[in-house]
Amino acid sequence: MEQLPTWSSQQGLQNQATGDWAAFLRTYPTYASTTPLDELRAQEYSRLDRLGQVYLDYTGGGLYADCQLRNHQELLSSHVFGNPHSHNPTSLAMTQWVERARAYVLEFFNADPDEYEAIFTLNASGALKLVGEAYPFVPKGHYALLFDNHNSVNGIREFARAKGAQVTYIPVDAPDLRINPAHLERALALGTPGIPKLFAYPAQSNYSGVQHPLELVEIAQAQGWDVLVDCAAFAPTNRMDLQQWKPDYVPLSFYKMFGYPTGAGVLLARKSALTRLHRPWYAGGTITIASVQGNGYYLAEGAAAFEDGTVNYLNLPAVEIGLRHLVNAGIEMIHTRVLCLTGWLLERLTAMRHSNGRPLVRVHGPNTLEARGGTLTLTFFDPEGYIFDEHRVEELANLENISVRTGCFCNPGAGEIAHGLTPEIMAEFFKDNHGLSFEELRQLMQVRYGKSINAVRISVGLASNFADVQRFLDFAQGFIDKSTASIGSSEPTNRRCSVDAGA
Repeated sequence: MEQLPTWSSQQGLQNQATGDWAAFLRTYPTYASTTPLDELRAQEYSRLDRLGQVYLDYTGGGLYADCQLRNHQELLSSHVFGNPHSHNPTSLAMTQWVERARAYVLEFFNADPDEYEAIFTLNASGALKLVGEAYPFVPKGHYALLFDNHNSVNGIREFARAKGAQVTYIPVDAPDLRINPAHLERALALGTPGIPKLFAYPAQSNYSGVQHPLELVEIAQAQGWDVLVDCAAFAPTNRMDLQQWKPDYVPLSFYKMFGYPTGAGVLLARKSALTRLHRPWYAGGTITIASVQGNGYYLAEGAAAFEDGTVNYLNLPAVEIGLRHLVNAGIEMIHTRVLCLTGWLLERLTAMRHSNGRPLVRVHGPNTLEARGGTLTLTFFDPEGYIFDEHRVEELANLENISVRTGCFCNPGAGEIAHGLTPEIMAEFFKDNHGLSFEELRQLMQVRYGKSINAVRISVGLASNFADVQRFLDFAQGFIDKSTASIGSSEPTNRRCSVDAGA
């Protein structure tokens, strides 16, 4: 395969793109203000161009900069660190770095340390489990959540149901997959004063890129709800200011934001909301004392009561390094670039037509930049309206070194609405006791109901540039006037709906 030009020759590539580069700048002139990110890519992400890789899976995971690795390695190689659950010199040294990272997480999100705690977890899913298992769900209590939620948010419903609380799903409407205001209003009116109720939604959908209003935090809290805002897909390219918006619980995965380290996440929790959580167990590190013969224990205070066992202490200094890297890059600049590239993708993809006039793709979600992020989910159609096998699309993208994602993206509710699946259809697949893989569901859906749940997701982020999206557009152009038969299908596999944004 021909090597992709390096950044230094990229301008020539853009100028040769039949006027696309000039048209892009005319349409999105603010992109010119983001040129420092091109320099950053050349310095810190040069492996992308050196290896000819087009990375379009930022919602699945961010990319790390070379400097993050260097700075973390230098820190580890120049110190001796021990388990922070002690008071010896190496332990105290590590404790200082852990608490420094904790303080900087709060600073980054503009969270008042007198109001918020930063609780380190393995990832956003771990943060969500902390809330779900400890939230005081009771009979006549409620858990309300959007159809458009990651499975780790959906999973909290099992804790709620086990304790007798009511679970209410709030629909989103096709084709934009935004909240249905009437259903939202009815759901937030539920509940009995004084009985705990929790409302959960994503600030940005990991399926469609829709950004649901942060104003819902105050609206729901005014009606007596505790509010959980999943920011896993939102935080990498948007400013989350916890002085302006004050949700009770905010789960995050740091690898989504800056790639490295994995295995480190956080639950940002208001201290007032944290006191309402009742943990169902205790572990090493979460207590002040426990006794076998005395048959009792006392929980520690604050974040320590929720950090089970020993935190991932050697990796936590890398969290501060990564956050400072985002600050240096400029989250507002990243946001601007992502919107420009997303707008160009939307404009060009929705304009692609087969010779008979039929569209090549359907975008599941908004076709405009209004209240959306840099995630696009697509279905590809041939000239006769038949849907291309998304796994085959992914295989062909792989041959071009283009990283995309296929599947359900661990967001079944948004996918069900996007593909027109009804409650009656979905209930059919849960009547039997034996499990069902996503691939089996995909095949049975086609056979029984003639429904396709094919989707291809692309997403842009910090290191994305015009050449990346143009490579994908050129790739997509190759499907015009091709039949599904000529493209073929992928080999059957035992694929599952793999863990995705928020995990």
